[in-house]
Formats: sequence, C-alpha cells, structure tokens
Amino acid sequence: MSSLSADPIPLAIPSPPASADNLFEIIDGRRVELPPMSIIASLIASQVLRLVGDFVEAKTLGRAVMEGLFHLPLPVDRNRRPDVAYVSFQRWPRGRPIHVRDNAWDAVPELTVEVISPSDLAEELMVRLDEYFRAGVHTVWVIYPALRTVFVYDSLTSVRGLASGDEIDGGTVLPGFRQPVSSFFPEAQDA
Repeated sequence: MSSLSADPIPLAIPSPPASADNLFEIIDGRRVELPPMSIIASLIASQVLRLVGDFVEAKTLGRAVMEGLFHLPLPVDRNRRPDVAYVSFQRWPRGRPIHVRDNAWDAVPELTVEVISPSDLAEELMVRLDEYFRAGVHTVWVIYPALRTVFVYDSLTSVRGLASGDEIDGGTVLPGFRQPVSSFFPEAQDA
C-alpha cells in the first residue's frame, strides 16, 4: 500500500502569472488585465464574428475581428478591446498594411459588439460606450446572453432593445445585413 502525502490539499489553485497571452486594455497608460469571457459569451462572440465577417467579406466592405485591440483617438490614453468589431475599407483601405509589431490597431471601428459576461459591471460598460462614441464608433451592439437580448446603441441616448424573436439589421453601418436575433445565441442554454 502506498503512502499518501500529508501535505494539505489547497482550497484554491493559484492564478497563473500574467503573461503576454492575457488579454488587456490600456487605460491612462496602464495595462489593465481583462477577465476571461464566460464560455457562453465566447460562443456568442464567435457566432456574431462569423455572421458579420461572412457578410462584410462577401460584400467586400471591410474586416471583422474578435478581441482586437484598438487605439482610440481620445484626449485620454485608451486602447480598448471590444468582443467583436467591424472596420470598413473606408476607414482602413483594403491593402493598407497592418504592421506585425503594432500592438493596437490605429483604426476606429464603425461597429463594436460587447457580449456581457457575469464579471462585467454596468458602470464600466457605460464608460466604454461613451468612449466608443466619442472616438467615432457609429453603432454598438450589447448582447445579454442570459436574457437573449441585444441592445443596439446609435448613441448613448438612442438605444433600442431586440428580443430573440426580433430581427437585427446593420443600419447605415452594414447596409443589407439582416439576421434573426436568435441566430446569435447557441441552442442549448440554462433556463
């Protein structure tokens, strides 16, 4: 019979040290680590990226990216990382290089998407939306997985809510884009 170690079993596994792989934003010159998205938020962001990305690629409109870091042209130092973003070829011409060493993209997306995870705070979300609009973002989609709803912001004061049975359109940012809101959400979900 083998003997077991008398060392106590830790109640919590320590977090791994910060690495270059951790997602972060730059706030007032400081690197701020982002908590990981929940798995449902990751699945939804991936689905939105696929739907928007396929649309903009088919129409040769621009690029859609997931968790890309963007340098926002604001009076304060901000590099934000929306869950999904769309940048048109009008804002970043097709063929214009993106340098390998650039950490943040010096482009302002027309559309940003934030998928809410349990760790997200309402006040932080509203600060982020304010910064997006001041930087020149036209539209922000805020997706609430547990509610299966999308709030479409055209400004901080112009917002409409869409439920799972509704259809979302791309407005002036993605003309012709139309999808059932339900297409953003995975089939299986807790009640």
